[in-house]
Amino acid sequence: MKYIDEYRDRGSIEKCSQRIAEAVTGPWTIMEICGGQTRSIAKHGLESLLPSEITLLHGPGCPVCVTPQSILDHAMEIASNPEVVFCTFGDMMRVPGTNTDLAHIKAEGGDVRIIQSPMEALNLARENADKEVVFLAIGFETTAPANAMALYQSKQQGIKNISFLVSQVLVPPAMESILNSPHSKVQGFLAAGHVCTIMGFEEYEPIAQRYQVPIVVTGFEPLDILMGIDMVVRQLEEGRHEVENQYSRSVQREGNLAAQKILNEVFEVIPKQWRGVGEIPSSGLGLKSVYRHLNAALRFPQKIIYEPLSTNCISGQVLQGLKKPNECEAFGKECTPDSPLGATMVSSEGACAAYFHYQNFQA
Repeated sequence: MKYIDEYRDRGSIEKCSQRIAEAVTGPWTIMEICGGQTRSIAKHGLESLLPSEITLLHGPGCPVCVTPQSILDHAMEIASNPEVVFCTFGDMMRVPGTNTDLAHIKAEGGDVRIIQSPMEALNLARENADKEVVFLAIGFETTAPANAMALYQSKQQGIKNISFLVSQVLVPPAMESILNSPHSKVQGFLAAGHVCTIMGFEEYEPIAQRYQVPIVVTGFEPLDILMGIDMVVRQLEEGRHEVENQYSRSVQREGNLAAQKILNEVFEVIPKQWRGVGEIPSSGLGLKSVYRHLNAALRFPQKIIYEPLSTNCISGQVLQGLKKPNECEAFGKECTPDSPLGATMVSSEGACAAYFHYQNFQA
């Protein structure tokens, strides 16, 4: 299969691994941003193919993992309303809020529906005119255009009984937040290929220059990731700090201009809370004033504000690359995919779930 088989070819992977080993002269720490890349690294055992001088850290690029607990609590409050049809993607169903999750709300009688596309929420609104339909719109730049189009269509078509609980986040400010930390060990990044397919990679160039870190836009197959690591290592060894594009079969420098246009039509940049991390300036997308009437947070004001529960979960440190999942005392004990303490053990793109399923770190 074109663009799949050749990037899983064992011979090519072994040759790339050998090139990396021959290029390395010192210890380097590289962070992959995207949870999809983290999952691929764990699933294919890529760390075992790297020389011991290279340490991989796992970044905050799992959209489920960084959605704030307060948003989830609000989502569950809305989903418990008998007048509401609540829509979400399937991977949000078991992410724990303060006291429960959406799966339990559904089991208790809430009308919670899993949809595959935000446009399905518009159809549900048309089919359920006597109900309020609410869609939980989360994610990075990758999902934001589809969510923006659903908002745009709702406004254009004058659909009155739909609203959106929005929690969209942006990657570059999170990278800067990590680099600004006095505890950061990151010396180079693998940037998320899907995000860059939408946004391009121009916005990474000031970051590479300001912090003097190489950034390589990278795909998700095993050879993609090893090629990305090879390109970062060569920059580090040569003292360069540039933005390079390994994922050129999908990513162009300027990105997808049509997708960016709909984003700019609907959203504006705002400060944003990240679960386990805190507020990062200019790291979120909020609705512009002309879409304010579609804001579920205003249509259904939150009645109960919970205090975060004390927990052994260190997912915030995992998301910032300060700890690895198996360094958590609860990993594989109190915290498993069947009984998660944090979102990173729930999502298929969560680093803790990836370690649990593929890395044989179970307690």
